[in-house]
Amino acid sequence: MKIILHKSSTRGRTLIDWLDSHHTFSFDQYYDPKRMNFGALRVLNDDKILPGEGFGTHPHRNMEIVTIPLKGKLQHGDSIDNSRIITPGEIQTMSAGTGIYHSEVNGSATEAVELLQIWVLPQKNNTPPRYKDFDVRDLKKKNEPYAIVSPDGSTPASLLQNCWFSLLELDKGRDTSYALHFKGNGVYLFLIEGEINVGDIVLERRDGLGVYDTNSVAITGLENSYVLFIEVPML
Repeated sequence: MKIILHKSSTRGRTLIDWLDSHHTFSFDQYYDPKRMNFGALRVLNDDKILPGEGFGTHPHRNMEIVTIPLKGKLQHGDSIDNSRIITPGEIQTMSAGTGIYHSEVNGSATEAVELLQIWVLPQKNNTPPRYKDFDVRDLKKKNEPYAIVSPDGSTPASLLQNCWFSLLELDKGRDTSYALHFKGNGVYLFLIEGEINVGDIVLERRDGLGVYDTNSVAITGLENSYVLFIEVPML
């Protein structure tokens, strides 16, 4: 098993009057040639947007994009006639393909919105753009990972890549494991909240750990924890 550890404090950061964004991988003005990607996982941004602010209409091409709200209301609009507000418990997927324009702004005038925005390289370029949002709360399982995105139709959400997104709500003192779905994939663990042990590595809030050349990953909850797994081809 091979690992890549990214402590929360080593992430890049964009801090402006309306946005506080932490970047696990190189993004915008943050550039580190050693942190360009983990396999097909290209971007993992941890964003906080002030009330009434946000990302105005801008383009994307040939990227698979997943947005996971953690707090507040996120308002989405795009050039293929979608207009939605999503909240914690829902996720948003978008295949940019041949090109799409979209906006992501805070849907509240009083409360900040917090979200994860994740980009995955597609398996095939120049596909028709598409957008979906899904409520994933019915998929919840306690103390074991539950998939929210897959390539094979086993979850409501899918991407154009051999990748799986899963969540884990793990109680303190409980053990569990994540089993990889596809040979040649790796999995990136992002600890949203809490504290866990992966082998002999302790992960704290907002730490990330890439794991590959293995079939499974064993995890112990050191505190009540909330974990995101992003399984991707290692390219």
